[in-house]
Amino acid sequence: MMRKQRPVKDSFVIMTELVLPNDTNTLNNLMGGHMMHLMDIAAAIAAQKHSNRIVVTASVDNVSFRDAIRLGSVVTLQAQVTRAFSSSMEVHIDVWAEDIPSGTKMKTNEAFFTFVAVDQSGRPIDVPEAVPETPEEIQLYEGALRRRQLRLVLGGRMKPAEATELRALFELE
Repeated sequence: MMRKQRPVKDSFVIMTELVLPNDTNTLNNLMGGHMMHLMDIAAAIAAQKHSNRIVVTASVDNVSFRDAIRLGSVVTLQAQVTRAFSSSMEVHIDVWAEDIPSGTKMKTNEAFFTFVAVDQSGRPIDVPEAVPETPEEIQLYEGALRRRQLRLVLGGRMKPAEATELRALFELE
């Protein structure tokens, strides 16, 4: 039986938050843990929209904090499923910080989260195939298998020799 398909654009989520004093550290910058919390929520919503299921966070790739997000900034998170495997989905998140009075807006964070769709008893359940349409969606989709294999190798769930997509990157003629 062929898997159901869903365009990746159907999972697109925009979430906006205002950085308040309770969200900041002693330097009046958004705390990293709070940023990760917001990213997890936005990414989970995207995964739920794609799968129409309960989802749980399976992994978070490298999250780097490029620029501090100051108190009073408006934070905009954009999340979208990049690719779906059998029960797991990779979600890409971009984070933007905007200082409305000064009119400045900058990208501050980017990450890939992996979610697994589960049934009511917590067992993994199949999800629709993700169909990329734009050049950017296709590029993210094509890189997702390499990122997945890297996650599995680093997590000890795949032997490096089995990571064919990763090996292909390093096999020079």
